[in-house]
Amino acid sequence: MGLAFMLLRIVSTLFLVGSIGVVIRLYNSLVLIPGRQRSKLRKQGIRGPPPSILVGNLLQLGKKTESKNSNVTRDGKQAITHSCCSDVLPFLDKWRRQYDMFKFIFRPLVLHMSHPDVVKEMSAYTSFDMGRPFYQKQGLHPLYGEGILHANGAVWAHQRKVMAPEFYMDKVKIDEHLRNFSGEVISKACFGSNCKEIISKLRALQEIACKKVALQGIPGLRSLPTESNKEMWRLEKDVHTLIWKEMKRKGADSEKNILQMLIQGAKNSDLSQDEVDNFVVDNCKNICFPAYENGAVPAIWTLMLLALYPEWQDKVRAEVLEIFDGQSSTSAMLNKLKTLTMVIYESLRLYPLGCMLTREAVLDTRFGGVDVPKGVSIWVMMMALYEDPNIWGPDVHKFNPERFGNGINGACKPPYVYIPFGTGPRSCLGQHFAMAEIKILISLLVSNFTFSLSPKYRHSPVMNLIIEPEFGVDLLVRKV
Repeated sequence: MGLAFMLLRIVSTLFLVGSIGVVIRLYNSLVLIPGRQRSKLRKQGIRGPPPSILVGNLLQLGKKTESKNSNVTRDGKQAITHSCCSDVLPFLDKWRRQYDMFKFIFRPLVLHMSHPDVVKEMSAYTSFDMGRPFYQKQGLHPLYGEGILHANGAVWAHQRKVMAPEFYMDKVKIDEHLRNFSGEVISKACFGSNCKEIISKLRALQEIACKKVALQGIPGLRSLPTESNKEMWRLEKDVHTLIWKEMKRKGADSEKNILQMLIQGAKNSDLSQDEVDNFVVDNCKNICFPAYENGAVPAIWTLMLLALYPEWQDKVRAEVLEIFDGQSSTSAMLNKLKTLTMVIYESLRLYPLGCMLTREAVLDTRFGGVDVPKGVSIWVMMMALYEDPNIWGPDVHKFNPERFGNGINGACKPPYVYIPFGTGPRSCLGQHFAMAEIKILISLLVSNFTFSLSPKYRHSPVMNLIIEPEFGVDLLVRKV
């Protein structure tokens, strides 16, 4: 009896000590540290929206507002506008107009700084005081460019045959066709047979994460066995298993693709076998999904815009037919597609893949004229800069590819503000791959079909890690 009582006291004491430790840790992370950070910024004159107790500004950021981008005119048609910053990020846009530079709590504390000079400084910032990748991936560029033209020639031909019967229909929801196309390309060029299944599960993870993004900053929430968390854990495990199986299959394969190069590079390092596995799996997830989205989503928006502005569709079609002249595409041909490049650049300006540049202060540092405390994240809202008439002119909300007629340097002042694939050491490794894929895909389609928007199309850009059409893109398609 005495032994049992003693064990009970020990367990109770341990539980009490553990509970006190958790409370202290939560108080430190939720109250003490953010309070010190806010105080340092407040002393420099930086204000922001008032936070709620415990959750900060998370719930405000999670709210959605009714889209203003698509209004119905008197004749019942949509009046589509291209000002989506206030719809995709309504509260950030509201706070930006109210405070200019401001702070808010998103776990960690965020300092918002959307100014062209901040973009320039962030592009050139090389100090380790600001968060950077733990490693830089090298040696992958040879797989971009000509590789996508030649190694995947069979993919273009196959997809053209598969897509053509569907495209003879009057009404087509273009999204799935382009996503399947992009998935096929990534499968052939990068990872292999399991790539499309990996992408499918990563996209399911994306959808779950976006639904609960406002709650992600609450400490410990992701560890609770909720239904959505259990589904996320299952999907993460499935993705890890699929990539691991592909790693085993590629381990003895002489084929030189991205996965093979990752495996070989990791094996030549000082990492243990478990570290090698985790390194390759994490990099596969980081490359596979962005490469898939960076090709498909810009192509979806570009086709929507070409359908909305048939005069530009005709210009692109004439250029493609003149340059290709029935021949298979080469990199030299793609480089000559000036009109199509202008259209893609303008599409990426109006509907950018990433609407934020983000960094985190690893140590107390000086940035953008502000003493930034350790642990504070810095956000630059690129969408706001892409919609600034002082940078782009009075027609900033209009689709005008002609602004890129003299390249990016002639399109905006200053030119370093336009960075559709990121900037500096953290720019997108696959940007040349993505541009080649988009050009080939659009060229293939406009040379064979004409597009117009279906009456069913509902214009509603939404933020799901990247900006994509909430209800898809419905097109009316005719054979040329």
